[in-house]
Amino acid sequence: MKQCPKCDYVRTWKDDHVSHEICPSCGIAYNKWLLLQESKLAGGKGQDKDDTAGFRETVVDLLLSVPERVPADVLLGRGIVYFVFLLWGLSFIFSGIDWVKVGGSFMHNINLPFHEFGHVLFSPFGTFMMFLGGSLFQIILPFIVLGAFVKKGDNFAASIMLWWGGQNFIDVSPYIADAKSRALPLIFGAGEEAHDWGNLLSMMGAVDSARFLAVTSFGIGAVLMTGSFIWGGYILNKQRQNIQE
Repeated sequence: MKQCPKCDYVRTWKDDHVSHEICPSCGIAYNKWLLLQESKLAGGKGQDKDDTAGFRETVVDLLLSVPERVPADVLLGRGIVYFVFLLWGLSFIFSGIDWVKVGGSFMHNINLPFHEFGHVLFSPFGTFMMFLGGSLFQIILPFIVLGAFVKKGDNFAASIMLWWGGQNFIDVSPYIADAKSRALPLIFGAGEEAHDWGNLLSMMGAVDSARFLAVTSFGIGAVLMTGSFIWGGYILNKQRQNIQE
């Protein structure tokens, strides 16, 4: 299939990194889209169910697609990266809500500038959103990049972005847990009045829920990281089958 039956995009050699069954432009699975159109023309029963199933299968195909050929050295490099992030992620998960582990990690220094930018980005929407914007933006950003990698057809890189998204949920969990005591050190010598989650939960009258929210954030992060291990491992195994000597 050289031309997409939906958007008319014509494949070129630059699209070899995307599975030949997937349109690099609109992301449909060619054969399944054609079958879906035939089903629509036939006017059969259960069309809504077919549409839903077709969309779900297209999304799954998009998330699990790999290049037709993968150089052996590239696969080796990705395997090393995978195991580094696997061990690193497990160290976060098994450490629990520990500010010393989270706040002293290299990743915290990566997340911090995006956290601070989030305050600036959301400040026009009021005080509440200004305080929330830091944690919100650092959590959202990895998923924006994840979507870009999926669109590009690099699902292994996308799985690493899922890892980063999970790590950000873990990163904010000690901050949430500290809302009541406001004991954590803040940057630039800021005082207790600048504590994001202390202010947020006080504004909502939910300071006593700080621990529950922190555990929830940590749990979401652990689940997302585990998902990244499964997704990345599956992608590497499929790429191993397409190895190019």
